[in-house]
Amino acid sequence: MAKTKAEQLNEETTQNLELSKKEKQNLKKARHIDSRPFAEISDLKIRSRSKKKKRINRSLAGDIALFVFLAFCGILSILPLIMIVNNAFKPLDEIFKFPPNIFVRNPTLNNFADLAVVLGTSLVPFSRYLFNTVYVTILGTFGHVIIASMCAYVLSKYRVPGGAFIFNLIVYSLMFPSSVTATPNYIILNSLGLIDTHWSIILPVVGGSMGLFLMRQFMNGISMDYIESAKLDGASEFRIYLQIVMPLVKPAWITLIILNFQSLWNTGGTTTIYREDFKMLSYAINQIASAGVARTGTLNAVALIMIIVPIAVFIFSQSNVMETMQHSGMK
Repeated sequence: MAKTKAEQLNEETTQNLELSKKEKQNLKKARHIDSRPFAEISDLKIRSRSKKKKRINRSLAGDIALFVFLAFCGILSILPLIMIVNNAFKPLDEIFKFPPNIFVRNPTLNNFADLAVVLGTSLVPFSRYLFNTVYVTILGTFGHVIIASMCAYVLSKYRVPGGAFIFNLIVYSLMFPSSVTATPNYIILNSLGLIDTHWSIILPVVGGSMGLFLMRQFMNGISMDYIESAKLDGASEFRIYLQIVMPLVKPAWITLIILNFQSLWNTGGTTTIYREDFKMLSYAINQIASAGVARTGTLNAVALIMIIVPIAVFIFSQSNVMETMQHSGMK
């Protein structure tokens, strides 16, 4: 049946009311929609969330307490270094004073003068001990970095037959301390005729596994795209290793230089070197210490001289060491 005019009017009015309600709802939704680009909105949300977290997790009292705690830990860490520097300039009466003074009251250079007298009367001059230490330290440190980085580059970026087995052996070798490997090292070096030479100290360090493990872990994070594009440009393997890979793993080999430098600088080498003119600087220090309490001031002067070089090396490369620790933590 045909609808009457009244019914048609009622239907039109109800439809118009529904459309008006939908339009009002859409207008309300449109007011809450942000017309800015998506990147700007997401950046704003991230900033607001970070501000809220900072406001919730940080407070002035917490910051002050954290600063005081870190300052206290820093003072405890630097206190031995401060005492070494001050003890080198203390006279004997201040050295043996109890309770000891941290800072020197009457500074003197007598300890360094006594050191010059002791070294001047020894059979081997002090310069010879110093040369032996510098020679072994430089050759062993850079030899270990070069050998470890080359081997790590091959194990990391190429499919070597038995590469996984070789890497597992490297990891297992890290479990053995130097006291366990001392006897096998001596037997091997003796069979090679290297006892009583500087190579008896250099070769075990050059063949160490710690540097190979560290360099390989860093090189795993380098994309093969760099190497493949360099090969397309005609670069040789050695050029890729030297100019592309090594700059990318700079924090790793800087850390290796510091660790090996400190280890070799303080080495004695008394288990494989018996010639007096081939011995290290630490041996000369032990000889001075064995003279008794009368040489305590001289021993303090030598201790200051011994720590200057490793500390200087660490200070100049501290940022790379921190980057290495951060990278290894992310791994």
